[in-house]
Amino acid sequence: MKITAVEQLHVSGGWDNWSFLKLSTDTGLVGWSEFNQARGRRGLAQVIEGLSGLVVGEDPRNVSRLAARLFSATQSTTGGLQSLAAGAFENACLDLKAKDLGIPVHELLGGALRRRLPLYWSHAGLYRAVHAHLFGPVIDAAAVRSPADLTGLGAEVRGKGFRALKTNLLRFAPGERTAVLRGSGPFELNIEKPIVDTAVSQLEALRHGAGDGIGLMLDLNFNFKPEGFRRLARALEPFDLTWLEIDSHSPAALASIRQSTRLPIASLEAVLGRRALLPYLEAQAVDVAIVDVVFNGMAESMKMAALLDAFDVNVAAHNSHGPLGSLMSAHFCAAIPNFRIMEFDPDEVPWRRQLLTAPFTVEGGEFELPAAPGWGADIDEAVARAHPAH
Repeated sequence: MKITAVEQLHVSGGWDNWSFLKLSTDTGLVGWSEFNQARGRRGLAQVIEGLSGLVVGEDPRNVSRLAARLFSATQSTTGGLQSLAAGAFENACLDLKAKDLGIPVHELLGGALRRRLPLYWSHAGLYRAVHAHLFGPVIDAAAVRSPADLTGLGAEVRGKGFRALKTNLLRFAPGERTAVLRGSGPFELNIEKPIVDTAVSQLEALRHGAGDGIGLMLDLNFNFKPEGFRRLARALEPFDLTWLEIDSHSPAALASIRQSTRLPIASLEAVLGRRALLPYLEAQAVDVAIVDVVFNGMAESMKMAALLDAFDVNVAAHNSHGPLGSLMSAHFCAAIPNFRIMEFDPDEVPWRRQLLTAPFTVEGGEFELPAAPGWGADIDEAVARAHPAH
């Protein structure tokens, strides 16, 4: 089997664009993967196109050789877009190999340890607030136009069987579009008391609606400096969060935040590969590690999970992508022993699941692992082309 063509499809997801990589072969089999070039990953499509010459003519079933070749060709600039591009090719080759053998991808990883995967409702309130105009006219769900609306959303999360929800800090301002609340100043990211008060009131509203049995998480991304993260953590300790999610390029700074609070700290979605991961583990910087199989590629993600397991750290899969990304994440979560929970976005445009030739099943806050060969579904190209990216 040889790869004969590399193609990309870019689809509108309402607020994000979804990107899919298609590898065609001389046997007629097609392999798919999803990649994400939103926000700081702009230009990834061009990097993938630039590396395609290293892939065409290769046997996709020899996944390790192809991945090693891509790493060797890019090691002087490894990380960032180069690593994301290599991961996209590797994942599409895994899909091809599994299809050629007639087995699901998780069988290539040693088999499934679990068939149903607990989920948490991600970006709870974010999309409904920032893109409120889509909710009602396009998406059959209530928009979030004020902090009070978060109480109803919390009740909806509980009613649909999810065990936990994760939200982002939101800035509601009369006459202005709602936005993610960051530290003050475009570069300084300073913490101020009104920011802390907003975090407290937002979580109070969600807790009131969700009840005590639903775990709460808050994702602060890279939006503050260590001082701000520490102040927010202290103020939020009474909520007994499932975790406070923080991104940092400094293992020492992240470890100091973890040591300063009783709240569990989750992080590392922006850390690519084992080499970059190890300093965070040596610093004991996290309670929960967030690993993204779309970013890293399946093989590297499995190695990262094994390294985390050696440090007794469990993995919560990062999954803020399109529908194929959810399938890919599910195979990863099913195969690792140190699984914590899987991220999932229930808020979606109507054509999201139509993009898959065999839509996945989510029931009672759990994701059902597909049993069909490869990822369990392909991309429906007709649907994809009917909703081109912005």
